Amino acid sequence: MPLKVLRGKRFRRLFPRVWVHVDHVMTDLDWIVAASLAMPDRAQLSHLTRIQALGLDFGDTKPLHFTVTGDLHLDLDDIFLHRTEVLAPLDDVGVTPAAAFIQFCADARMIDAIKIGDWLLRHRHMTVLEVAELARRDHWRPGASQVRRVLPHLDAGARSLKESESRAVLVFSGLPRPEVNKDVRNAQGELLGCGDLVYLLWKLLVEYEGRQHLTNLGQWNSYRGLRDEEWRYVQVTNEKLETPKKFVAEVYRQLVRGGYDGPAPTFGQRWSSLFDTISARPRLRAVS
Repeated sequence: MPLKVLRGKRFRRLFPRVWVHVDHVMTDLDWIVAASLAMPDRAQLSHLTRIQALGLDFGDTKPLHFTVTGDLHLDLDDIFLHRTEVLAPLDDVGVTPAAAFIQFCADARMIDAIKIGDWLLRHRHMTVLEVAELARRDHWRPGASQVRRVLPHLDAGARSLKESESRAVLVFSGLPRPEVNKDVRNAQGELLGCGDLVYLLWKLLVEYEGRQHLTNLGQWNSYRGLRDEEWRYVQVTNEKLETPKKFVAEVYRQLVRGGYDGPAPTFGQRWSSLFDTISARPRLRAVS
């Protein structure tokens, strides 16, 4: 369509050769599609943008990330162009989700990498083996060393980003790792519910606010059954996750009431590493 016709039809320009009607409200996915249309074919959707194209609701959409081999001199607003000598594995959209996850881990915080890694596994966009093999083969790529440190902390059973976040703060505080989306039964084997994070040994449920699967069996009947079986319950809210040390302390208190006699949570170097960008190498300490 000629340029003057586009202007006359009340279209607005998003990128070179890409226009949209002025009444259209752009979604995040619309911006990804628009940027892809503006880029040459050899520029591949990559990094967090490639993962967001799968439907992930996390982080800022802009800048939109693409990767290319060789020289490509483009200076477009809201588009970040990465250059590499050898492209990562590709699919029909861009780099594969596994490759994009490795790219993301190069500059990501550990807690964000765990959340996104869980999401990718849960939705079967990648496997742990696929990521591990790619990081081993292309060990020189940014993110390859970092992703190896993330993989042991991932869980394909997690059903939400907040659930992954809750598990991560508990584990990095030194508390035992809870089971994820675990069925809870009474002594007779009758199903009481399914908890987000479950400590079976100490009969404690950690449940994220807004989740309904625990009470699908009959709301109050389910809660009554859990109480009758002496299960304890900690509800996770967005507010609690904003003060994660207090949340961890609450879970610890409930674990102790259930008979836990293991180490108390600690908030030292390991804890801090959860909220830092992932180091390519583990920190080493001298032993006297």
